[in-house]
Amino acid sequence: MKQLHLSEPDPATGALGESRSRVLGVLQDSGTQLNVSDVAARLGLHTNTVRLHLEALVAAGLADSQAEKRDLRGRPRTLYTANPNSANAGRRSYRLLAQILASSMAAQTSKPREAAVKAGHEWGRYLGEGPPPFKRVDADEATRRLVGALDDIGFSPEAVTRGRQRRVLLHRCPFREVAKDYPEVACSIHLGLMNGLLAELDAPLEVDRLDTFVEPALCVASLSRSTIRVGRSNRPRSATGESKAASDALA
Repeated sequence: MKQLHLSEPDPATGALGESRSRVLGVLQDSGTQLNVSDVAARLGLHTNTVRLHLEALVAAGLADSQAEKRDLRGRPRTLYTANPNSANAGRRSYRLLAQILASSMAAQTSKPREAAVKAGHEWGRYLGEGPPPFKRVDADEATRRLVGALDDIGFSPEAVTRGRQRRVLLHRCPFREVAKDYPEVACSIHLGLMNGLLAELDAPLEVDRLDTFVEPALCVASLSRSTIRVGRSNRPRSATGESKAASDALA
């Protein structure tokens, strides 16, 4: 998969790296006070890592902290909330651009959902990285690759399999505000994006349903077996060490 470099400072989140911006996103989405363990559980990160990010957010003025008020003995826990000004941490212009584009597609296209799914599918194939020639990707590997790609984008995904039902839980939507206002565009792009990634893998899976905001900070993608094998794109790939060595040997 193409390197998104999300660990570097992102212009959409100011000087915040990806992990720290995800911690801030949990505080923003929760609408209530959270302790370190709450945030760590939602992101699947170690509590010490989360504590460092929270302290840095407080120091930057993007989060507020206060001691928990309780009658129990022992040291009270520290509770964190997003500062009201944190929404302006370099994100407003990008959000505005996304809203302009989403509203334009919704208003000017007779079938905005279909157009959004198609756009997402094309970008999913672009971001995906197909397997080597003659190698087939099974359902488990395809799920792992899909979860990895969604994690890079910022969805904080979790794969869950119960019996034959395979699902991916999306614990954070990096485009939440736009998705709330224009779900037929933003959420359809996400559906197409996932299926585009799977198509580029020539995976035996497809996302047949995306249930959006089943909880305030949770969307659920349901996967099913796909019997259609789609040829991968002919888009040129950058030469890896192995493929470059092979081409050099033939030269």
